[in-house]
Amino acid sequence: MQEYFKIFTLIAVVLLTVGCKETTREMAGKTTVALDGDNPFLQEWVGPYGGVPAFDEMVLEALKPALETGMTLKLGEIDRIVLNPDQPNFKNTIVALERTGRALNRVLNYYSVLRSNLSTPRFREIEKEMAPRLAEFNSKIIQNRGLFERIEAVYKSDENDLLRPDQQRLVWLHYNRFKRHGATLEGRAREHYVDISRQLAVLYTRFANNVLADEENYVLYLNENQLGGLSESYIQSAAVAAASRGHEGRYAITNTRSSMSPFLTFSDERQLREKVWRTYYSRGDHGDGHDNKAVITEILELRNERAKLLGYENFAEWQLENKMAKTPAQVSELMQAVWPAALSRVKEEVADMQEIADREGAGIRIEPWDYRYYAEKVRNARYELDSEEVQQYLQLEKIRDAMFFVAREVFDLTFTPVPDGTIPVFHEDVKVWEVSDSNNGDVIGLWYFDPFARTGKSSGAWASTYRDHERFDGEVTILASNNTNFIKGTAGQETLISWNDAVTMFHEFGHALHFLSSRVEYPTLNGAVRDFIEFPSQLLERWLLTDRVIDNYFIHVDTGEPMPEKLVARIKEAATFNRGFSTTEYLASALMDMKYHTTNPSGLDVTAFEKISMVEMNMPEEIVMRHRSTQFGHIFNGEGYAAGYYSYLWADVITSDAAEAFEEAPEGFYDEALASKLVSYLLAVGNSVDPAEAYRAFRGRDAGIGALMRDRGF
Repeated sequence: MQEYFKIFTLIAVVLLTVGCKETTREMAGKTTVALDGDNPFLQEWVGPYGGVPAFDEMVLEALKPALETGMTLKLGEIDRIVLNPDQPNFKNTIVALERTGRALNRVLNYYSVLRSNLSTPRFREIEKEMAPRLAEFNSKIIQNRGLFERIEAVYKSDENDLLRPDQQRLVWLHYNRFKRHGATLEGRAREHYVDISRQLAVLYTRFANNVLADEENYVLYLNENQLGGLSESYIQSAAVAAASRGHEGRYAITNTRSSMSPFLTFSDERQLREKVWRTYYSRGDHGDGHDNKAVITEILELRNERAKLLGYENFAEWQLENKMAKTPAQVSELMQAVWPAALSRVKEEVADMQEIADREGAGIRIEPWDYRYYAEKVRNARYELDSEEVQQYLQLEKIRDAMFFVAREVFDLTFTPVPDGTIPVFHEDVKVWEVSDSNNGDVIGLWYFDPFARTGKSSGAWASTYRDHERFDGEVTILASNNTNFIKGTAGQETLISWNDAVTMFHEFGHALHFLSSRVEYPTLNGAVRDFIEFPSQLLERWLLTDRVIDNYFIHVDTGEPMPEKLVARIKEAATFNRGFSTTEYLASALMDMKYHTTNPSGLDVTAFEKISMVEMNMPEEIVMRHRSTQFGHIFNGEGYAAGYYSYLWADVITSDAAEAFEEAPEGFYDEALASKLVSYLLAVGNSVDPAEAYRAFRGRDAGIGALMRDRGF
């Protein structure tokens, strides 16, 4: 969940992302605020690989002064650009802007890690104070009239016509970003825009921390006689989770997806399944101090007010203007094309589940807390496919090695482990790999991997960068990171993950490969527009089911034997199984996101609006939105996916089409020529090329919806 416009980017990351570990020095009692000259957050990164973050030197009480100093330095750099007496040109304005904010960028990287991976009560106090100040600082830059006039002068100059295409796009990205964020506003409207941005920053932080509080505070502790149906590996992990919370001898079901989903899939205790389900899906909706309903209404009202201030009908219209989709109407057209087929599939799935429940004499009607449980029974009956059996072949480290194999074979990237202690890390679970070009051995960057769940760490999985690619001031090494929330196995034993977890690993690694494949010259040109950014990650998931990965990395944890061909065949046969559920729960959230941002939100009753919308959408009673409103961090932690949650589906259209290209290639998914085109046309170029043009260059045409529908078996 990131933006890639460097300074606004890092502030956006801070406000968009949300482990109770204290930092290294704080745990040692070293909480003295460092002077600016010695402030660890402001220091140049030193050491190998062109310098690396000093994650082992973080002093939490030095964070606020570091942010303050970083903002001051950045504003000074902006002033020097604005006060330059020379005529604005590409070098003294656009390139100069690309060079600004180095110190602040370093601080914001630490800030983001503390927020997402090591959140503590003390950090949240600092965050609460600094979030609105960061937003105000951002507004000072984006609404700096002198700076915008220089950017505009370059954009409209004859020089711009003579620049390289990537440089022209860089100029346009700066100009468009400033214009869309109120740079042209005057007087009271300008002040009001700044005030709205400040208020939203506070609300985004509050929303995220409310969800995190409910995840931390609601833990279900079980006794041994309540573990029926659960796997031994899950039970062991639950025991470790309970012991770490002071409940030795019991079993903790934490309020996170990584704990909830397998429990709902395998637990024979229906009443406990209902309890776990209700606890998870009611995060932020308890009517207490961590309730998010009023926060949501206020966010929506402010977004709508700001959009109108900028001349747009609603927030969605503003948000989509510079995306591939362009308009809410096009987004709705795509979602509505898939929605009926998904609902039809859900009816079939529920009927199959109800038949099994009736045959067993369960005497129940399928409810949301039964869906995963009985879907697993249907899977077993139809494909003789037991998720627990599959999991025995999915060792975390083996799947990680499979990712490295694909990176080498397809993307010409080699991953080599860096010895512990060589590179500073922020937690002992974090490991680091050197990434090099497989063809010539040149070092490209580092990859950090933080795989396990812990108190204070945001739930879910994500990818980020600590340093993006650039080469206008010399080539730099890229620092990329993947973060997941798997339940750590018992000491001395391999951590086993579910099939969905393995897919998640490949998905997030796809983002990392996108970062590491970048060859753009300027930092702002890294990444891509929101509804394209999920394409590389969703495409990489396809390699998980290739024969080379299955044969070499799906290894039984006890016997060391590869996965039997019959089991592989059953997995492939079941590839579209339960697609009604997965598509419907996702699309319900995406449709709600668009409804929220195209409706007049004044005085909106979130509970009633969600309920009425579900009825209007004909949402099956057996399923709920993947992210209910009060926990929908993608759209309410910040603005990265707001009116943009559809992007996963939009990217999946492109993904399915590209996957068919690989299926048709002479060497399939390992076709060297097509892989080279993928990297050259779609990954290495970042945002230096319009993504629609880039995809046409790769495929020779636009992507259609047909491949997506075939993929999902609709």
